[in-house]
Amino acid sequence: MSRGTTVPGYARTRVRGAEVVALEPLLPAVRQALVTGTLHEFAAAHPEAVALAGRDVAWAAPLPGDGTRVVVRHTRHGGTLAPVTGDLFLFPRARQELETAVRLAAAGVPTPEIVAYVLYRAGIFRRSDVATREIPRASDLARALLADHGAVQKRLLLEATARLIAQLGRAGAHHPDLNLKNVLLAPGPTSRLRAWVLDVDRVTFGAAGDPRVTAANIGRLERSARKWRDERGAPVSEDDLAWLRSAVDRERSRP
Repeated sequence: MSRGTTVPGYARTRVRGAEVVALEPLLPAVRQALVTGTLHEFAAAHPEAVALAGRDVAWAAPLPGDGTRVVVRHTRHGGTLAPVTGDLFLFPRARQELETAVRLAAAGVPTPEIVAYVLYRAGIFRRSDVATREIPRASDLARALLADHGAVQKRLLLEATARLIAQLGRAGAHHPDLNLKNVLLAPGPTSRLRAWVLDVDRVTFGAAGDPRVTAANIGRLERSARKWRDERGAPVSEDDLAWLRSAVDRERSRP
């Protein structure tokens, strides 16, 4: 903990008027990335950048120095007012996202480590970029389902997702936007698929193990799955969703 931050392991500084909070060992690399523009612009212009689709384009790219690969997204509002409010925030949620990510990780919930966030002044408003450590060979649940590799692979995807939902429940973590794009899947250390939760800035915490939290998270994911099925043709049946609920129950009953 240093330079005015209250999150252990992170340091705060300013670069060209922007407020920067980053993991202490990577602060020099983040400062270097901000020399000529924003962190998002740096990542987008990098020759090794990879575009990742979402609400807006995020960019995976290596930081200067040791080449730590990060995913940088420029935060924007969602919902009906998004065309008006765009990327301007009175109170950006980047700090809250960092604190929530650290709390989730401490509770055993996989979520990509936040490497840095940067706040840029825009009059009375702020814009922000958030950089997370890249998860190698990862794909979000929506993309993985649309790839449709067959029933066996689909069950592996849902099994990993069930473990994540159970982990969120054990932590008492309610994710109000747990949609198919906010579940990231990648091979784990034993080659078994592992699920990671994304966009955690709006996560709230209740009592650990509260079944109402688990039910709310399942319900939100099911609504997303049905929307992707009806609008995009994702191969998710009601039987699949029933199997997912049963798998979450099995995971919750594990010691």
